[in-house]
Amino acid sequence: MHENIQELTSQEQWIEAFPVLNQLRTDLTEESYLELLQEMQKDGYKLFALYNNNRIVSVAGLSWRVNFYNKRHIFIFDLVTDIEYRSFGYGEKLLLYIHSWAKEQGAEYVALESGLQRINAHRFYEEKLDYDKWCYSFRKPL
Repeated sequence: MHENIQELTSQEQWIEAFPVLNQLRTDLTEESYLELLQEMQKDGYKLFALYNNNRIVSVAGLSWRVNFYNKRHIFIFDLVTDIEYRSFGYGEKLLLYIHSWAKEQGAEYVALESGLQRINAHRFYEEKLDYDKWCYSFRKPL
């Protein structure tokens, strides 16, 4: 079994990652995904993938952010493991890689949001990876 993690930088890689990311962002089409991804990259968005035997099994999308409460930090917008590969530790490996990478780059925190209904994900972040649940996030449709 061969595993590696890398940043996805080509359109071919982004298309390869789409079926996995689409399991989290089910409202996206491949076309809307590519359009949004190109726009998001202008704001520093990066997409990382964990490969198992040359197949993407887990994906994380993130960018640098700076604010008063998290200082210079990485914000993870997207994190998903292919449904066929869940509970094998791939999400944890990818997040641990991102933690290490972010620390090397000078981040003070890694932050993320998770839907209220995703109880298992919350348990994963809190119990396996020692994340603090410290706020609610709100939004208003316009």
